[in-house]
Amino acid sequence: MTKADLVNELAKAVEDLTKKKAAEIVDALFETVQGALAKGDKVQVVGFGTFEVQRRAARQGRNPQDPKKTINIPAKNVPVFRAGKALKDLVNK
Repeated sequence: MTKADLVNELAKAVEDLTKKKAAEIVDALFETVQGALAKGDKVQVVGFGTFEVQRRAARQGRNPQDPKKTINIPAKNVPVFRAGKALKDLVNK
């Protein structure tokens, strides 16, 4: 499902909601989640799941072009999503 599909489904699901307003809502939702994650906050939607930022430690890896050489991979933050129980149950029906 693409963002456009999501907007269309939202506009159909909510009575008197135009596609333009639905697109604004979808954009606002994503911007809010991104902003919270950028600040290091966790976004938890009960029944759906949790978006959070995890720290990936620095480590040594192999150079893909020359596997004999090691390279240093720096530490970084990565966004992760953990599905909630209700979503897992729905997907596994």
